[in-house]
Amino acid sequence: MLWYITQSKVYRMHRYIFRRLLLLIPVMLGVSFLVFTIMFFTPGDPAKILLGERAPEAEVQALRTQMGLDDPFFVQYGRFIFNALRGDLGRSLTTRRPAALELFARFPATMQLAAMGVLVAVLIGIPIGIVSATRQYSVFDGASMVLALIGVSMPNFWQGIMMVLLFSIVLRWFPSSGYGTFAHLIMPSLTIGTSSAATITRMTRSSMLEVVRQDYIRTARAKGLSERVVITRHALKNALIPIVTVIGLQFGYLLGGAVLTETIFSWPGVGRLMVDAIRQRDYPVVQGGVLMLALTFSVVNLLVDVLYAYIDPRIKAQYK
Repeated sequence: MLWYITQSKVYRMHRYIFRRLLLLIPVMLGVSFLVFTIMFFTPGDPAKILLGERAPEAEVQALRTQMGLDDPFFVQYGRFIFNALRGDLGRSLTTRRPAALELFARFPATMQLAAMGVLVAVLIGIPIGIVSATRQYSVFDGASMVLALIGVSMPNFWQGIMMVLLFSIVLRWFPSSGYGTFAHLIMPSLTIGTSSAATITRMTRSSMLEVVRQDYIRTARAKGLSERVVITRHALKNALIPIVTVIGLQFGYLLGGAVLTETIFSWPGVGRLMVDAIRQRDYPVVQGGVLMLALTFSVVNLLVDVLYAYIDPRIKAQYK
């Protein structure tokens, strides 16, 4: 009987994951249609970019015909989707290499920066949020909320420039740009991590304040448990659902927010590649980059939803 119940729960979990994976299809189609439409109506001729501004008009027109740029919009979009399903995102207009290879070569650097930014945000945001909730209306609580408001309001690009001026030019502690060592990772990860830390701090505080007022917390204290055990084992565990949600959303935000940060610090990730591609009107790379980031963000949200079941067993029981 126990084996049957366990297998049934596993089946429901797998079915839920399968349904969520199916939902990725319309999401990715919508993202692909939106980005393709924007790039289609963006001024600039890919054929003329390839041949140069001084190329004869006959050669430009012949290349446009060869590339299928004279076809109707939906014909080009359908061809783009068909090729994308086969893993073919086209060729970069500047390097003539497959756009997918260009993106996959840069993707690990972007993931490394986003993961480090999330780690910074969690290590800063959760402890400060817990202390602020347990010491509500104290000086520490007020100061942390002011700092969180500043962190949320501060643009990443401005913060990155200020960090370069202070820690690279004035203090000479860290390199201003580059990639390859831990020292190169510190300033970019702090730049994208502090704003997310502010959001996580505010969410942790509000979630903890709601939990610590519950009856089972008062019961745990009445049983003589230490405050540390009450907070870490009872309050924090039950407050994790909204916190994990925000962390997952912030990870997706950092993947997109790393675009400007990578440019400021010359970080060789997907964001910097897309900025360069936009300047050069390299449409295949831009379209492929947006699709890659959207797919990664959707997968992260799926993993967060699955993680809910392991944080709160009551959610696992709801999978049908």
